Amino acid sequence: MSDEILSGVFAPVLTPFDATLAPDRQKFVRFCQWLIDQGVGLAVFGTNSEANSLSLDERLDLLDALTAAGLPAGRMMPGTGSCALTDAVKLGACNRMAGTAAVLMLPPFYYKPVSEDGLFAFYAETIERVGDRRFKICLYHIPQISGVPITLRLIEMLLKRYPTTVAGIKDSGGDFAHTKAMLDGFEGFRVFCGSERFLTETMRHGGAGCISATANVSPAAIADAFRRHREPCAEGRQRALDAIRGIFQDYPMIAALKHAVAQYGRCDSFRIPRPPLPPLEPDTSAALIARLESAGFAMPGLSLMLAG
Repeated sequence: MSDEILSGVFAPVLTPFDATLAPDRQKFVRFCQWLIDQGVGLAVFGTNSEANSLSLDERLDLLDALTAAGLPAGRMMPGTGSCALTDAVKLGACNRMAGTAAVLMLPPFYYKPVSEDGLFAFYAETIERVGDRRFKICLYHIPQISGVPITLRLIEMLLKRYPTTVAGIKDSGGDFAHTKAMLDGFEGFRVFCGSERFLTETMRHGGAGCISATANVSPAAIADAFRRHREPCAEGRQRALDAIRGIFQDYPMIAALKHAVAQYGRCDSFRIPRPPLPPLEPDTSAALIARLESAGFAMPGLSLMLAG
């Protein structure tokens, strides 16, 4: 797989819901198109997509909607993590048929503790059952949520058996020392930081890019920082990204991101998360928007794209 396909900035795309809490397919497709136009790829069905609040059929239906609309599958990295092996296999096989660049795969996260050998067996069974040499997996390390870390030894085991299939990792652990250990330890392994806070440093050490929640709301700025990370003003761009990220991190992240998209996109389908996650309270949402306005935040063209 070329560096150009599996590199850059990807957004774990927020999922809009209609009044019945069903995914709003039309708004989802339009939002994905806006993100592509802003220069980022689509890590649909990630953490901030509320993927684990979506059924298998809902994820497959939304993937079908994207491909039917002609969005570039080569800029998609859908999440296929599941506690059920058969669901992970079905999601992986459908993504392979759709031609997506890779899949972003959480470890099975319900049973704890689980051994590295057990995790290896889950990934190996998935790969063998999909049975396509073109199938690519990007591992997903987010132990503070999943409770199941992707260790360096597990990566080594997987790369030894499946060097062309296990293509990379999203490291959302928040510890750059862990990220750097992967960058230093596995040649050709595509390492994505899980927050743009680490983007410049990750790229300086040979990283592949960033898969970040706030790529939903600041896609063009993060993509620009990725492209220009070698330039003298890279640190200034990084500080500007950190400032916006810092605002959103002061609130429940998914609810805050969705409220911002609903506000700037004039689209209520994005305002409410699916239970069990709650929306922002009115006072909290007003404070968020006030801080964003003071920071000069904007999402140009979004309301026009979501209209209709």
